[in-house]
Amino acid sequence: MTGKQKKVSFQQRTDSRSNHHCCVPFCTASTRFNSYLSFHTFPKDSELQKQWVVKIRRDNFIVTSTSRVCSRHFIAADLLEPLTPAGRRRLRPGAFPVLFQWNNYTIPTPRPGVWERAERPPNTDLTEMQTDNEDDDPLPCHEHDYCVSNEPAALDLSLNENEELREEISRLRKQIEDLTVNSKFCLERFSASDDDIRFFTRFASHAHLMGFWNQIEPATHNIIRVTRARTVEKTDQVPHSASATVLQPIDEFFLFMNYLSLGLMQKDLAHRFRIHRSTVSRIINTWANFLYTVLGAVSIWLDVDTVKTHLPDVFQDYADTQIILDCTELRCQTPNSLLLQSEVFSNYKSHCTFKGLIGIAPHGAVTFVSSLYQGAISDKEILKQSGIVALLDPSMAIMVDKCFLVEDCVPCKVHIPTFLSKRAQLSRSEIRTSQSIARLRVHVDRVIRRVKEHEIFSTVIPLSITGSINQIFTVACLLVNYQNGPLVKAWANNG
Repeated sequence: MTGKQKKVSFQQRTDSRSNHHCCVPFCTASTRFNSYLSFHTFPKDSELQKQWVVKIRRDNFIVTSTSRVCSRHFIAADLLEPLTPAGRRRLRPGAFPVLFQWNNYTIPTPRPGVWERAERPPNTDLTEMQTDNEDDDPLPCHEHDYCVSNEPAALDLSLNENEELREEISRLRKQIEDLTVNSKFCLERFSASDDDIRFFTRFASHAHLMGFWNQIEPATHNIIRVTRARTVEKTDQVPHSASATVLQPIDEFFLFMNYLSLGLMQKDLAHRFRIHRSTVSRIINTWANFLYTVLGAVSIWLDVDTVKTHLPDVFQDYADTQIILDCTELRCQTPNSLLLQSEVFSNYKSHCTFKGLIGIAPHGAVTFVSSLYQGAISDKEILKQSGIVALLDPSMAIMVDKCFLVEDCVPCKVHIPTFLSKRAQLSRSEIRTSQSIARLRVHVDRVIRRVKEHEIFSTVIPLSITGSINQIFTVACLLVNYQNGPLVKAWANNG
């Protein structure tokens, strides 16, 4: 058959009662509207069937008993005559469709090989030599000594060049590694600068940070990752391995510490770490829950003997002090609901707040953290609901600010500054007592200030993260025990 295109002749079907459609893309032929075409089932041979699927360009196509390819996609030579007794047209064994809309229903012309495409000039010299020597002896074969080695000087020069090239390759590889690290926003990039580590994570140094990481790293293999996918139990959590991100676990932890320490917006973190904003949100929630679980599993409440063992000398006049308590408030976004506004509005801050209770041992370690409550709640009510009363016994004493009127709800002694109680002034001993308690109680304010060095608490907390703010606040308080040294250098030997 000559010509650029090979046409296919279609014959009218004798039986069009069935209703079949061609499964080839862009082909709308069907037995209902076209009785000139025949419709052929896929071959039973698996290899030939796969070849049909490839030819019709149907990825992941599942062949069924009703799948058909019409005769317009086969060349005329593949359509056998005569028809079957039932009036059906048969295909030549091994035939497959080759005519489609994307090749304009023409038979693809095989591409010529390299030697056929390239134009080569005739080798006239070799032709003349062969003609001249047809009747003579064969051309002499020149002898070559393939075992002759190079000169020593040339070998030395080659070795020197190879060594220089190796050194150049090593130097370039080192430059590529440095550029790769410096272009990524990750922990490794700042590992050489303790100032940067302090700025981004609030840990005193890189060694300090890695010491903390080595404690929690084994537990990261069982981390539960917050994700939009739902498990069989219909929860919003799946194992870490099932939803791993492009970041390494240590860099996910570094991202969370950036969020906590600098209060960065999630979009900013997404640009820094080159990931999607929704991924940043899931990483933050995942690590807030993970650290809340891991750090919360460590008992921070100290027994009486341990507290007395580490008691600083300045507490000798109040040696029975077990814990110093104070409340702190975090400003939050004002809710639209007036009822919610009345619950979270703080008269002390004149703003909507979340309120929590923090307690430290006399040597400065955080030993108690309550959940966050609405800002309208009183300090006394927080102490009752926080659960700390159950940890106290008559042999202990607590030290509080003068606003904590809790003598009637704790089973132990309370060290509290003296009130005037409608008197004109305090006595000299009462003034000294109040001043000494104030000097010691101020250390809980210093711990709270360390907690609020995490810049996320210096801004108005949006209501969108209220579901995880309790975990974030607790983690920030517990991290104070790991991020910093003793409150007072003189207490270093005692703490």
